[in-house]
Amino acid sequence: MPELLIEHPTSNPNSGNIPNGNYLPHKDLFGYSSPRSPLSTHSPESDSMDLGVDSPGALDTSIEQLYHNVCEMQSSDQSPSRFSYLSYGHESRIDSELRFLAGGDFMKPAGDVTKEPGVIPNMDEGQKHSLAKFAGCMQLGDAYAMLGNIENSTLCYTAGLEIQRQVLGETDARFGETCRYVAEAHVQAMRFDEAKRLCQMALDIHKSGSPASLEEAADRRLMGLICDSMGDYETALEHYVLASMAMSAGGHDADVAAIDVCIGDAYLALARYDEAIFSYQKALNLFKSTKGENHPSSASVFVRLADVNNKIGKFRESKSYCENALRIYVKPVPGFPKEEIASGLIEVSTIYESMKDLDQALNLLKKALKVYGKAPGQSSTVAGIEAQIGVLYYMMGRYSKSYNSLKAAVAKLRVIGEKKSALFGVALNQMGLACVQINSINEAADLFEEARGILETEYGPHHPDTLGVYSNLAGTYDAMGRWNDAIEILEYVVGMREEKLGTANPDVEDEKRRLAELLDDVGRNRNKKSLSLEYLLDA
Repeated sequence: MPELLIEHPTSNPNSGNIPNGNYLPHKDLFGYSSPRSPLSTHSPESDSMDLGVDSPGALDTSIEQLYHNVCEMQSSDQSPSRFSYLSYGHESRIDSELRFLAGGDFMKPAGDVTKEPGVIPNMDEGQKHSLAKFAGCMQLGDAYAMLGNIENSTLCYTAGLEIQRQVLGETDARFGETCRYVAEAHVQAMRFDEAKRLCQMALDIHKSGSPASLEEAADRRLMGLICDSMGDYETALEHYVLASMAMSAGGHDADVAAIDVCIGDAYLALARYDEAIFSYQKALNLFKSTKGENHPSSASVFVRLADVNNKIGKFRESKSYCENALRIYVKPVPGFPKEEIASGLIEVSTIYESMKDLDQALNLLKKALKVYGKAPGQSSTVAGIEAQIGVLYYMMGRYSKSYNSLKAAVAKLRVIGEKKSALFGVALNQMGLACVQINSINEAADLFEEARGILETEYGPHHPDTLGVYSNLAGTYDAMGRWNDAIEILEYVVGMREEKLGTANPDVEDEKRRLAELLDDVGRNRNKKSLSLEYLLDA
């Protein structure tokens, strides 16, 4: 699973950025329900998966099936391990523990263990067998994560965590590390309540008094990220500061620098710009001394300094910091993960977009897309980039290119099973707007209807993004001559906007004007372009 990249999205379906899968250019995160433990006992009222922990006969089948599935997919050992907040070299601590717990050979890459999935290591029944099953669940979770299937990945991790809890108990330090690892996966899936619960379990296990251990520091750093993502910036700062103190006491300057960046992000979210700049400058100096001036870690701080200066109106300074970051990203140090280079290019693109330099923003997104290429497990991220390229083309008035880019993004999201996510709904809505501009009205209606169903489920019927899709659908129905349907939708939208925004809000006035014009027009022979469609085209 790639490193956690959680920033700040704008998800207005009518204009602005499309949030995407793993890369999120801003902080407006979608909510998901947490999965139930797949180890719960079956009952007529439950449809949860049961791995049969207490059934010796089922254990062999489960392990064999895990092996079969792992052999069918790319092993996570063939790619870099998912980023962990406490890692040792290129292998996460959890990967190391899995190898130890499973008895070594069990956790070799699937392609190296055997070319025939039916060949299973011969293990004695009991604790070792259960821990081997735990290892298989975690390995399968990693494989799903590498393929971009976050839902199945978190289900496998949850199953493995439950097995480990039953065998080792809830106070074992290794169980605590697995809690943090699974919490990271839930953050990646933007299930923050579940991530917070698991991270708190890890923190309770690893608390060791003063000075804090590295494990506790890693827990606090992740908890800070979770609180940050949930909008609780003050609590996030408390955890970040404690984590920074622990890392500093241990002489881990590079980790201190990374946490200082998080502290700066929290200050930025609180609009405490001077403190944010101070934290970023401190992090930049530490990165330069520990990693060198041309390391991408320094570039990531340049991006943040560009962002904060852009927010306070210092555009010349912002552009200078962007150029410093790009100088590093264009010629990165050898061996640095290409995903982080692409992510940096995306972040700089977002800043140029906010400064209305759409050509440069588009150019950087295309470079990021080229960096990813056809890398396995990145389909969701690539789809997000393509969707954002489509948005930029739309803003530039290049509607056919916008449609083609959004169509490619939507197709990828369908293939990887993201067709029920809020991201998919927003992308469908934007593609619908592009269809309106190229006069493909029937396709636009289909896209808006599908987007409406998704956003109603993910956001609820009263969310601004959902109301935006309703408004777009009403305009399309008007263009198709389905005036009663259009009127019904617009009456609902006007009522909701009046309730949420007040009757004097400009958005409410626009919707009321559209509704009044449509009501006046009902029943007439209309040989002109509909007023609602004109509104859509001008949006």
